[in-house]
Amino acid sequence: MKNKSTNLRVRLPALIFALEVMIVVLYAFFVTYEDDANALLQNNQTRPMENSLYQNYPFFADIQWAILVQGFFQFYYDGKIHLGVLNLINAEFACAVVLISFGAVLGKTSPVQLLIMALLEIPVFGVTEWAVVKYLKINDAGGSILIHIFACYFGLGVTFVLYRPSLNEGHPKESTSYQSDLLSVMGTLFLWVFWPSFNSALTFKGDDQHRAILHTFIGLSASTITAFALSSMLSKNGKISMADVQNVTLAGGVTVGASVDMMISPAAAYVLGILGCIACMLGYKYLSPFLARRLRLQDQCGIHNLHGLTGLISSLAGICAILLATEETYGPSLYQTFSHRAPPEGDPLLAELQELIPDLEAGLGRTAREQALFQVAAVFGTIAVAAVGGLLTGVVLKLPYLASPSDEICFDDELFFNVPPDYSCVNDPQDVWSCVLRDTNKTDAD
Repeated sequence: MKNKSTNLRVRLPALIFALEVMIVVLYAFFVTYEDDANALLQNNQTRPMENSLYQNYPFFADIQWAILVQGFFQFYYDGKIHLGVLNLINAEFACAVVLISFGAVLGKTSPVQLLIMALLEIPVFGVTEWAVVKYLKINDAGGSILIHIFACYFGLGVTFVLYRPSLNEGHPKESTSYQSDLLSVMGTLFLWVFWPSFNSALTFKGDDQHRAILHTFIGLSASTITAFALSSMLSKNGKISMADVQNVTLAGGVTVGASVDMMISPAAAYVLGILGCIACMLGYKYLSPFLARRLRLQDQCGIHNLHGLTGLISSLAGICAILLATEETYGPSLYQTFSHRAPPEGDPLLAELQELIPDLEAGLGRTAREQALFQVAAVFGTIAVAAVGGLLTGVVLKLPYLASPSDEICFDDELFFNVPPDYSCVNDPQDVWSCVLRDTNKTDAD
């Protein structure tokens, strides 16, 4: 299939190489090692096993532009961005934001458009993250607000601008196959296994991180079991659909995110997993078609279901957990889990608490209600900034010469990738009999 308007031979390599040159220059001038990675700062008092690598890397193991953008806002001092494993973890989260947003427009955009979308989204995300962390100072260990909600509504903003009315009637290539479902399930399994490290990577070390891992596994388990039940219940023939399962299995990992390190109880984590799965499944079955028809929101991969609805449930659960948190439940560690509720510098209560927890730092002295209100502000502020950023990005992506596919050739890998000769036989059920006939004739000829 030859089409000059979608040919990537010059456009994509030129854009990528230009960006790589720019990144190398920026790294050379602005990025250096953090103290724990700088050989010049090591001496005979250094204890290698206390290096921050051994605390942070196990949760990362489970980037370029994000390191620069986030680095300027969070790790920039003495004229340099100081690079360490923590930067990589934050950059990984930024990459997750972009990949989630991609889900709203996959199949109807070109690689050039997706690359530009990533370049524009990262700065908007970086500014939002900086503002929320520096000024609102919220509790969001699993990234329900800053990752899932932001990514969802940014992606929906983009797809709103890139609306294609003809795709509401369906597209011959917009369907799954046995092979694609199998690969998707494998991807879901990888995400399932590594989700606890994603949710717990930036939590306070010790019991907070321990709870985060436990709650994530419980939430995922609950949503997985519920997924099979709902799939068979909502199916007309009572059979399980793997498309349903892979779409909603991970919902529990998102819904426990905002309260994942809090004392919410294992039972609450289980309930959140169930609620997330139900919201995601009903959204996938009924809400997504409505949004496409009525609100111009063609959400190709259902990110509003898995990340938007579940992110909102998670945020509400986190607010409730903050309001219910007391010293009777947490003891003195209340002021570590909710660090902004710790007494401010100079408060006599801080000195008393530091006798019990020597490494406790001064906070802002917020009440539970004040912290909850900041959480609410973060949710609405994030949605607003993400949606506006997505709309503006969508306008940019509509510019000519970005290799945007026409409606007729959407959802076809052959447009931008080399594919095997039997590609259509595997991916297009309408071509199966022609492929069988072709192979039969070839066998007869041999």
